[in-house]
Amino acid sequence: MAFSGMSGAVMAGDQREIFFQGDESRIGILLAELNSNLLTDDEQLHSRAKELGIAITIRDDKCKVTSRDGVLIGEVTETDGPEIRRRRLCVSCGKYAIIEKTGPEWTVLSRGEGSHFLVLGNDATKAIAYNCIQKHWNPGGGTREDAVKVLILSMQEAAKRTASVSSAFSIIQTQTRADVPGTTCL
Repeated sequence: MAFSGMSGAVMAGDQREIFFQGDESRIGILLAELNSNLLTDDEQLHSRAKELGIAITIRDDKCKVTSRDGVLIGEVTETDGPEIRRRRLCVSCGKYAIIEKTGPEWTVLSRGEGSHFLVLGNDATKAIAYNCIQKHWNPGGGTREDAVKVLILSMQEAAKRTASVSSAFSIIQTQTRADVPGTTCL
């Protein structure tokens, strides 16, 4: 998730990556339960995967946020059987773009200017993040430091409430107003 403000941009990303092996329809069931927040911790995730006969591997060391030429870039990857979809959130001061790659080409899904909070992820993590933003952000006078606090609270809350997010996360910032999406994001 990220905040793009006129005087700075901030991005946070967890470090969880989960690999699934087994029957595709059962993996679909497990993913649906994980993405709807029914599995709130690793123990529940492992237990449910075992019930469904799915092997899972969890890594909590994937770097999902980077900075290039003043643009903060966060990426999430989703698989649906053989199809892999990558979505990137690119932000700089006062600018953002969301781009997606399902085949060989990147497509711009949305872009904008001004001050915005932006969230990628499954429905459960987005709902948690938006709830934290509503509770802790002052839209009339929030600073970049306030945005950092909101991102940290959102990441901590998501890690407590869903097994799809690790408790470890990265946070990066920029004060550059760069071209977004531009070639840096691709």
